[in-house]
Amino acid sequence: MATNENEKVTGEYGAEQITVLEGLDPVRKRPGMYIGGTGLDGLHQLVWEIVDNAIDEAMAGHCDTITVKILPGNEIEVTDNGRGIPVDIHPTTKKSSLETVMTVLHAGGKFGAGGYKVSGGLHGVGASAVCALSDPMAVEVYRDGKVWTQEYRKGKPVEAVKSIGKTTLRGTKVTFRPDATIFPDTTYNRDTILSSLRRSAYLMKGLKINFSDLRNAEDIFNYCLYFEGGIASYIKYINLNKEKKHNEIFYTDKTKDGVRVEIALQYVDDYQENLTTFANNKMTPGGGTHMAGYKAALTRTINAHARAKNLLKEKDDNLTGEDTREGMTAILSVKIQEPQFEGQTKDKLGNPEVKSIVEDIFAETLAAFLEENPKAAEAIFEKCELAAKARLAARAARDSVLRKGVLEGLTLPGKLADCSSKKAENCELYIVEGDSAGGSAKQGRNREFQAILPLRGKLLNVEKSRIDRIINSETLRPLIVALGTNIGEMFDLSKLRYHRIVILADADVDGSHIRTLLLTFFYRYFRPLIDNGHLYIAQPPLYKIQKGKMMHYAYNDAEKEQKLNLMRAELAAKGKLKEQKDEEGEESTKTQENESPETQEAASGDEGSGEVSSSFVEGLGKVTIQRYKGLGEMNPSQLWETTLDPEQRTMKKISIEDAEHTEKIFDILMGSEVLPRKRFIETRAMDVKNLDI
Repeated sequence: MATNENEKVTGEYGAEQITVLEGLDPVRKRPGMYIGGTGLDGLHQLVWEIVDNAIDEAMAGHCDTITVKILPGNEIEVTDNGRGIPVDIHPTTKKSSLETVMTVLHAGGKFGAGGYKVSGGLHGVGASAVCALSDPMAVEVYRDGKVWTQEYRKGKPVEAVKSIGKTTLRGTKVTFRPDATIFPDTTYNRDTILSSLRRSAYLMKGLKINFSDLRNAEDIFNYCLYFEGGIASYIKYINLNKEKKHNEIFYTDKTKDGVRVEIALQYVDDYQENLTTFANNKMTPGGGTHMAGYKAALTRTINAHARAKNLLKEKDDNLTGEDTREGMTAILSVKIQEPQFEGQTKDKLGNPEVKSIVEDIFAETLAAFLEENPKAAEAIFEKCELAAKARLAARAARDSVLRKGVLEGLTLPGKLADCSSKKAENCELYIVEGDSAGGSAKQGRNREFQAILPLRGKLLNVEKSRIDRIINSETLRPLIVALGTNIGEMFDLSKLRYHRIVILADADVDGSHIRTLLLTFFYRYFRPLIDNGHLYIAQPPLYKIQKGKMMHYAYNDAEKEQKLNLMRAELAAKGKLKEQKDEEGEESTKTQENESPETQEAASGDEGSGEVSSSFVEGLGKVTIQRYKGLGEMNPSQLWETTLDPEQRTMKKISIEDAEHTEKIFDILMGSEVLPRKRFIETRAMDVKNLDI
C-alpha cells in the first residue's frame, strides 16, 4: 500500500503482527468461510455436513439406514450403519484417525484413492468445522466389534479416543450442540431438516432415513423416508397437485466413462420450467456443465423427433430451448469421481467432460422414450408448440412496447413518483396499491432515494398467465417499465433502477392477497431480484396506541397487548398511579394521576383517518386506540415514521430457503387446482392473525 511521505505511520507491521491460527481456530474465528454464516442457514449447515458424510457412505454402498434426531436442548444426533470412522493411529498426525478427522482441517477419506469413489464433501472441513462450532460434540464409532468414543468442546478433544465396550453394530453416531457463543439462535427448524432429508432419500433410492424431533415430550415427531423409485418418485411428489400432460414419467439411469447420469422428466400444464440439478447428491442451483448438456439434448431431441414425425414442416422454425422447457418438471442427478465445484457451497459444477456425457445419454434415452410412447410424445410436442406460439405473441407485445420506448426507460410510467438519485444501489421503489395510499406515500417519502409506484386495478395472477398477457397488463406493465430490467428473454439485472424493491400493502387480508400476487409475479418472472436480495415487504402498523404523551405503534394484536403492558410499566416507573373508578362508577385499576386535559387527548391533526376509539383499559384507564384499515388512512408523517423511515421501519427481506417447498406453495395457492388450496386453507385457518370478518 502506497502512503504519502508526510503521513505519520501510527502502527508497526512486523513478524509479531502476523497471527497464526492453529487447529480449528480459523473456523471459530471466521465461521462464515466454512458454513456460510452464523444465521439459521449456517446453523442448519452443521446438520447437512454430518448427514452428508453418512450419505457418502451410502453412495459408496456401505450404508442403507441413516437416523437423524433433534434432541432436547437443540442437540443433533446423526447415526449411520456404514463402515465407521477408522480409529487406528494415523501415520502423519500420530493420533487416532477419528481425532484427526474431527479436529484437523482438510483431513478425510475423500482425497486419495480407496476411501470414496464418489462423495459430496471434497474439502475435508465438514466434520471438523462442525466440531469447531459445537459445545459439546461426541462421536461413537461401532467398528471391528468394539465401541469407540471421543468427546470435544469447541473443537478440542476432552480426552483420547477410547473403547467402551463390545458391539455387533457397525457405523458412526455423531451428537453435537451448536455453540451458543457462535450462533445467536440455536433453534432448529423441523420442516427445514425434513425437507432436506426427503430430498436426499429421493436421490438415493433404497436408502432409509429416519427422522425424529424429540424436543417436546408432548409433540414427539417421527418420520421414515424411503423411496424405491428414486427421482422418478421425486417427480410424482413435485407434480402431485398438477395437471399432467402425460402420465408416463421419463426415467433413465446410466453410467458412461465413470459418470453416472440419472434423469426423470414429466410435463405439466404450467408456464414455467422446473429443473433441479444435483452433483454427488449436492444441489447445484448455479447449474453447470451437466445442466448445459441436459438442455442441449432436450431441445435437439424434441426437434429431431418432431421433424421425423412431420410435426414440424421444412418451412417451420425449430422450437427453442425456452419452448421445450415450458411446463417441464425434471430432476438431473450426476455422480462423478472428481467433481469440480465452485467453493465449499458447491453451487455450480464445472467438469467439462460431463456436458457431453449427459448430452449423449439423455439424447439417446429420450429419443427411445418418445418412440416407445407416441401419445406422450404428441402431448409433449403440443405443449412445446403452444409455448412457441405464446413466445412469438409475447415478442410482438414486447416489441410494441419497445417501439414506444417504454421498456428502454425513455418514458417512465405517469403514476411513478421517481426519486432524484440516479445511483441504483441507493434507491428504493415502493409498490403501493391504490391512489390513496400512494398519495400518502408520495408526500411522506424521502424524495432523494425513495420512489413510489401506485398500482391501479386488479392484479393479474401470473401463475395462470403467459408472458404476453403480463406485458399487456395495464397494472403490471408500469411495474415492468419502472424496474428497468425488461422481462423474459431480454431480462438484464444490471439495468435494475432500484436495488431495494419494497411491496407496501395494507396490514389486512386484502393486503395479504396483493402481496401474494406480487410475490408470485416476482418469483415467476423476476427470480434474480429475489436471489440477489432486492425484494422486501414493508410492515405497516395495524394500531396506534396513545395515552397522554405516551404513544406506540403495534403491528398485530399480540404486539398491541405488549405495548399496553409497556405503557403500564412506564406509568409504574413514574410512580404516578392511584385507584380510580371507570365511567360506570365501578372500582377499577390504577391510572396516571394529575393528567391535564391536554395530555389526555390524542395529538390533534396527526391522527390520520383510521378507526379511532377511546377504550377503558385495565391498568391504564382511558386509552385512545387507532386501528388502520388501510395505508390511505395514515397521514404522510405517520407513514414516514412507521413504514418509510430507514431508522425506524420494519421490513422483511424475501429469500428462498427451500426452492422445492416454495414451488409447491405457489402452485397450491395460485394454481388452477382448487382442492389442494381448500385443504391448505382449512388446515391453517386457526393460525390466521388479524382476520377481518
